[in-house]
Formats: sequence, C-alpha cells, structure tokens
Amino acid sequence: MGSLTRSEEMRFCQLIVEKDAAFNIVAEIGKQPYVQFKDKLRKRHVPFQKKNQKKLVNSFQRTFVKDICRFDEMERTLRFLEEQIQKDEIDIPGKIEASEDYNILPTSELNQLESTLVDLEKDVINMKGSDFQLKSNYNDLLEWDAVLDKTDEFFQGGVDDQAQEEFENIEDDAGELVPFGTNEGPVNYIVGIIQRERVSGFERVLWRAFHHTAYVRSSDIEQPLEDANGEKVHKSAFIVFLKGDRMRSIVEKVSDGFKAKLFKNCPKTFKERQSARNDVRTRIQDLQTVLGQTKEHRFRVLQAAADNRNEWIKQIRMIKSVYHMLNLFTFDGPGRFFVGECWIPLKHVEAVRQAIEIGAEKSGSSVKPVLNILETSVTPPTYNETNKFTAVFQGIVDSYGIATYRELNPTPYTIISFPFLFSCMFGDLGHGVIMFMAGLWFVLREKNLIARNIENEIFTMFFGGRYIILLMGLFSIYAGFVYNDLFGKSFNIFGTSWRNPYNMSEIEGWISETAEGKEMLVELAPEKSYQHSMGPYPYGVDPIWNIAENKLNFLNSMKMKLSVIFGITQMTFGVILSFFNFRHNHSKIDIFTVFIPQMLFMFSIFVYLCIQIILKWLFFWTVEETIFGQVYPGSHCAPSLLIGLINMFMMKDRNPGFVNGTEKENGFWKEVDRCYLSQWYPGQSSIEMVLVIIAVLCIPIMLFGKPIAFLLEQKKKAKESQGNVSVEANVVSDNSEIIINGGSKQEEHKEEHGEDHHGESFGDVMVHQSIHTIEYVLGCVSHTASYLRLWALSLAHAQLSEVLWHMVFVTFGLGNSGTLGSIAVFVFFFIFFGLTISILVLMEGLSAFLHALRLHWVEFQSKFYLGLGYPFVPFSFKTVLEDVE
Repeated sequence: MGSLTRSEEMRFCQLIVEKDAAFNIVAEIGKQPYVQFKDKLRKRHVPFQKKNQKKLVNSFQRTFVKDICRFDEMERTLRFLEEQIQKDEIDIPGKIEASEDYNILPTSELNQLESTLVDLEKDVINMKGSDFQLKSNYNDLLEWDAVLDKTDEFFQGGVDDQAQEEFENIEDDAGELVPFGTNEGPVNYIVGIIQRERVSGFERVLWRAFHHTAYVRSSDIEQPLEDANGEKVHKSAFIVFLKGDRMRSIVEKVSDGFKAKLFKNCPKTFKERQSARNDVRTRIQDLQTVLGQTKEHRFRVLQAAADNRNEWIKQIRMIKSVYHMLNLFTFDGPGRFFVGECWIPLKHVEAVRQAIEIGAEKSGSSVKPVLNILETSVTPPTYNETNKFTAVFQGIVDSYGIATYRELNPTPYTIISFPFLFSCMFGDLGHGVIMFMAGLWFVLREKNLIARNIENEIFTMFFGGRYIILLMGLFSIYAGFVYNDLFGKSFNIFGTSWRNPYNMSEIEGWISETAEGKEMLVELAPEKSYQHSMGPYPYGVDPIWNIAENKLNFLNSMKMKLSVIFGITQMTFGVILSFFNFRHNHSKIDIFTVFIPQMLFMFSIFVYLCIQIILKWLFFWTVEETIFGQVYPGSHCAPSLLIGLINMFMMKDRNPGFVNGTEKENGFWKEVDRCYLSQWYPGQSSIEMVLVIIAVLCIPIMLFGKPIAFLLEQKKKAKESQGNVSVEANVVSDNSEIIINGGSKQEEHKEEHGEDHHGESFGDVMVHQSIHTIEYVLGCVSHTASYLRLWALSLAHAQLSEVLWHMVFVTFGLGNSGTLGSIAVFVFFFIFFGLTISILVLMEGLSAFLHALRLHWVEFQSKFYLGLGYPFVPFSFKTVLEDVE
C-alpha cells in the first residue's frame, strides 16, 4: 500500500564498515534522508546490567569527541566573525543553499579552512583592539580641542576678572568680609570636561566642598562626542578657579566621583593655546586618515568572510554531523571495523547499498562494506513520505500522535474531511473567496516567498499552511453556495419556487392598516405559496428565506440535522477504517469482538436516526398525503424524532398511524392524540425493539469478548506446554545484540523504554477492554452531540455577518444620501471590510479551524487511530542545514 495510506515498511539493518572508509560512507548516506542510525552506546536506565551486556559509555567518552570539539571551535569562530559582520552592518548574501550538492571538502582543504578561520579571528581581534585604541586617542583629541576652544571663550568673556572680583571679598561664617588676597599663593584654575547632565550636581558639590569659595563656570559643547562604548553623548567644558594644592586635590576627587576628565596642562596664554590647538587638529586629521584606512581594511576582511560564511558553515555542519553519527557506532579494535545499527525504509534499502559502495570507492578502501538485514521484534519507527501539499495535513495528524508502525494513516481522509467540516462552520461565499485568494497568493508566490526567507513567525505559520488555507477557502465557497450566504446576504440565481398567493386589494388593506400603527405579519402558507411544479430551488437554500421571519427556525433545524448526519457519517467511517487495521494485523478476534459489535451498535441507533431524518425530509410535507400506506393529515403530525428516539429506548407503546379509521368524518380525519408521537411506518415498534436489543447485546460482546478469547488462548498454550520439554537457549550476537530463543529482541526494547518483562494478564486485558467499551458507548452519544458545533458556529458566523452588514455598512454608509452619503459609503465600506477581515475571516476562521481540529482528533481518529508510534528521523544533510537556518 502507498505510504500516504499506511507508513512505509522498515528494515532493521546492521552496517559494518572499515575504519578508514567509515567517514566517507556515512557522508554519502547523509545525502539522502533514508537512514536513521540507532545509538548502540546510549546509557540505559536499567536496574542492573547483564553479564553479557557490553559496557555502555557516556557522550564525552566516545571515539570522535575530539573531532567534534574541533568543529565546535570552528563554529565558535564563525559566530564571532558573524557578530563582527553584523556590527559593521555588512549583509550576508542569501542563505545556506539546500541544494543537492552535499560534497564534503577534502582533508587538505579542511585544514586550510581551519587555518583561515584562526587567522581571520586573530586579524579581526587585532584590528578591533587597534581600532579601539585609535578611537580612544581620537576622542581624547576631540575633547582636548573642544576644551581649548571653550577655555578661550571663558577668558575672552573675562571670567578670570570675574573670579578675581568674586574672591576679593568673601563673607565668613559670621557674615564679615574676609579678603581673599590675604591667603597665601596666587589664584589658579583647572579646566575639564563632563557629561552635560552631571554639570549641576558637580557645581553644587564643589560649592559646598570649598565652603562657598569656589568659582566654577561651564559651557555646553555643541558637537556630540563619543564615550568609551562608542555611543554619542553630549558633554560640557568647565573651568574651576582655586588657590592652593589642597583645593586642587578636592577638585580632583570630586571630578573622579562625577567621572569628569581634567586637563591639568592647559596653556596659560592665548598664544600657547592657539599653538596647542593647531597641533591637536593636525593630529586629529592624521588619526582620521588612519581610522579610515583601518575601517576600509576591516570592511574588506569582513566582506570576504561574509561572502564565504554560508559555504563555511555548510561544510562545518555537514562534517560535524557525520562525526556525530559515527559516535553512534561501536568500534571493533582488533578488526579495525565500525559496526552500526539503523532503520531503513524497505524501498530505499538498495539505494542505501549503492551509497555505501560509492562511499567505499571514494575512500579507496579494499574491504567491501556489509549491510545486513536483521530480524527484530522491536517496534520500528513510523515513516510517512509526504510532499509540500500533504505535509501540512500530516502535521495535523502527527500533532495528535505519531501513527503506530503500519497503522492506517488518517491523512488522506483528513485532506478532504478537514476543509469540509471547516466550511460547514465557515460557510460564506464572500469570506470563502477572501480566504481562497489569500491561499492562492501564497501558493503562486511560494518560490519567491521562500527565497526572501521571511522570519516573521505569524507569516511563517500562514505560509506553512498555504495549501490548507486554499482548500478551506474553496470548500467555504461551496458551503456559501449551499447556504446561499454572501457577506450575510442571499443571492437569487435560479429564481424562487415561492409565489405571492394574495390579491392586490388584500395587500393594499394591510398597507393601510400598518400606516395606522398596526403591525401585520403576512404568512406564505406552503400549501398555497409553494409551486410544486417548479420543484425545490436547484442548488442550496431558496433566497425567499432571507426575508422570512422564521428564517432562523428553518435554518437552525436544517443545519442541526445536517450536523448530526455529517457527524455520524464520519464516525461510522472511522469505525470502518478500524476494520482495515484489524485485518492488517491479522486480528480476527478484534474483528469479531470489536469491529462488528461497534458497527451494529452504531447502525442500530445512530445510523437509524440519520435514515429517519432523511426520510422525514423526503416524505413529510404540509399537505395531506398517504405515506408508507398510512394517512398523513398535515405538518402538525410530522414525527418527532427526538422524542421518538427516547420512546424507542423505553419501548413505549405507540399508536399505529396518525388517524383512526379509513374515512373522514364531516370532511376531517379523526386524528389520534399526539399524532406526532405515533408510528409513522408499519412495524416501527417491532423494528426499533429489535434494534435496541441488538445494541444492548453488542455491549457485553465488546466488554467480555476479547478477555474471554484471551483467557481461552492462555489455557490452550498452557496445555500445549505441558507435553513439551522446556528448553531455554540464549544465543547472543556481539554485533547485532539479537537474542535467539531466549528473551528475544523485545526484551531489549522493553529495557530501553522502561517496560515490564511480563506479558499482559487477564486482568489487564479486562480493564483495557472495559475502558474502551465504556469510552465507545458513551462516546457515540457525546461525540454526536459534539458535532452540533458545526451548526452552532455556522449560526454564529451567519449572524455576525448579518449584524456587521446592517449595523455598520447599511446603517452608517448606505443610510445617507447626497454628497455626504457618498463619502460615508466610501469611509464605512473600508471600516466594514476591515472588521470583516479581522473578525469574520481571521478570528472566526481560527475558531472554526480549532473546532475542526478537535472533531478530527477526538471524534474521528479515536475510532481507529492509536497514535502510539515514534517518528522516523533519518540522518540527512538537508535537515542539518535547515536546522542551521
């Protein structure tokens, strides 16, 4: 069978290769995703170790740990270079190419690559340090130049005379003037630079530290300067007039606290400052030239690294992944052979053999590698081959649980049923077109969008589900035609089958009465208004219901019953699919004690209910007819299916037929009491009694059938074992670890997964079957009710569409006339369209998607799908490189 219907057949293989050829062989295997290697050296959590069990090693004790560390270091170097590339805003062209070219560099070129990366890292580190020192010197010179300019401004403004006058008379603590000139020593000054936001605090501290004898002035530097981290900051130059070494020491300490920089050797005269300024500006120009050359050289080096980055990381990751796989092998020291175990899909075994031979030829090995297929009872991994269309649907199924090996895969049925159930809840032609166009745009532009490598998470989610969005939109268009719904409005294509039975005089009388304030409710009686000759509306719902007062009553009844029919149909199909699983597993006992009773139980109650719904739609009408040989007086006697189902289980007596007698009395039939509860076809009570008995008998068969069969089988085996001599032989293969006639390979599998060593007992089977029986019986009722969400969400979606149309677009947009009305239509159309996209398409679409997901996971897949497997994860260079991206 195809891989889409059931997972691929797997083979457990043993690979024996020569040591020198192992690398090339594994590298050749990695070019195609066909092989999943098994870790033979993994530490297992077992309570004891067998005598014949090989000593297991930890990850850091494996053969190629040093090689992996070597490539880890190369990856670290590449990450460092990439950080520097991004820091300099250099673009890395494209992305790692996931092409079919997965050839690995020869050893000589690989060593050259390692040497190149080491030299590049040293070069970049040296340039980084040199650049930091040059920039530091450059910033110092810029600050010194700014301070010299500001110092000239201070003195040109007469700040020294102001300071002298300020210091001549200073009040002491008693308020008396103390001549500043009586103190020893001349007045001196210090200049410096500080961040602008710290100036006010700096001045206050100095004022208090000098006991009101400090004279400080500051001026903002217009051009922003750089700090030690290369960030632009605004600074201010300051000058402090002081006297004596003690005051100078105080200024230095305060400056350190505020991270201000002092320039102690500031020239005293204007001529000296002018000379110093010319010297500084010459040095600044020289440093600018050196910085430009350094930056240009750094750019060239990093640009070359950026151009080769993808190819380098590709080679390093591929080689590193090969060594990781080789660490899963065991090494036979004396024979110089590597021995590995792996899972391979049956249809790819020959392709793997060819890859192994190609790898051996490339290595020049004279010893031919061996690929043995081994027998094992370990459950193989599950491998379902998909393409870009089926991958999203397979992902929906796998999110519930990976299929058990060779279990029936729900994906091909989900491709149709999922968008169909979604459309039942999202049935609107307009909204379906919007969703379909969005999905179609994703599909048509997929190559371009993949090439752009957009990393937005929400976009990636929508783009990954482009095919399911396309189908959901397409099915919603179909459901919109059936529901006759377009943005909450009906459309008339084929003309209605209803007519107006009233003459003009009656209508004019009703109009005059409504003009006087009376409310009139005009009814179109089906027996008079419906044109039987035209038949029903050719496709979908008749548009006449759009103006009917009882529109909701009609649509609710129709959608509710459709939901029940769809739900029971899908659940029954799920039970049918379980038969193919049982047949594939050659489990006759499951067919006779599970599948057949489940089908009889489903048909006896739920399928019977669906048949009643369809027959009621087909035969029961508003006019008097003879149905199934019984007189049917009218719609008031239409059978009540829900109460009839309750009476079916209660086995309550019901009147046969709807009327008493075969002739009318005074032109009317003599109807039975509560005629809607009568039997509406001959022998209904007997048939329903038989169906109830069958359904009840199916329950003990499902409950006890399999446990009793298990008990009989155990007794049969016990009798057979009494006449045989028990012989136990444990033959162990060192390379394959397969145990023959003893515990079997299943014992090893159970050890790995922490399972018991004993088989299931009768009690375990009984409890297991009891749970499944109760779950199925009660689930048939609860799951049928769960499908009513199709009706509920469809009703909510239709009502939201109608409310949005009338409350927004009609009331505020179309409700105005003239120029103002035209503007209002234009404005409120965009408001209406925006609310439609955000609420009805996105929010309602997400809600319908989640409900459809639940219906598939719980209501449908629970009937046949176990999902207890584990995925097939092959070694593939393509997967390794995708993980890098």
